[in-house]
Amino acid sequence: MADRMRVANLLTALRLILALPAALAFAQPELMSPLLLLAIVITAIATDFADGVVAQKTHTASPRGLLFDHATDFLFVTSGLAGAAFAGLLSAALPLLVVVAFSQYVLDSYWLHRNKQLRMSFLGRWNGILYFVPLVLIALSRFDIVLDFGQMLSILIKSLTYLLVLSTVVSIIDRAIAPRSLARP
Repeated sequence: MADRMRVANLLTALRLILALPAALAFAQPELMSPLLLLAIVITAIATDFADGVVAQKTHTASPRGLLFDHATDFLFVTSGLAGAAFAGLLSAALPLLVVVAFSQYVLDSYWLHRNKQLRMSFLGRWNGILYFVPLVLIALSRFDIVLDFGQMLSILIKSLTYLLVLSTVVSIIDRAIAPRSLARP
């Protein structure tokens, strides 16, 4: 069982290891080739999908594994988004709000609701998935073949960023008021 659990955790750990190089590459494009950056982002997405599948199929899913997975997702997307914000490619509000939303998610789950595992919300889950999209688009925008569409892609990235800022704020507010609505008779 421990060997099967290790496979899922190794997939998650790979994503964690890739967070710093990705952040640096988003912040300073000259540090990494577009192909390598795209490969890192795709690997992060693939391992995010695969670690859950492996954990479910091997019956090794656990609250600790889920926390490791979500914390790693948080670190990868937040560092990548922060690197992109540093480069002026998107609003710095997004990575800051991701930090607030993830902190609220963990605190709300473990301390407010006294759960022994994370308590997901519908909007928070979709935000978590969609935070990868600007990273993919930015990585794609670095290819020479895409440069002809650079202005359009830049507008798309910034528009998506502002939509994610809005949906993250809504998610934070929703999570903040949800306990009050549950307490009412």
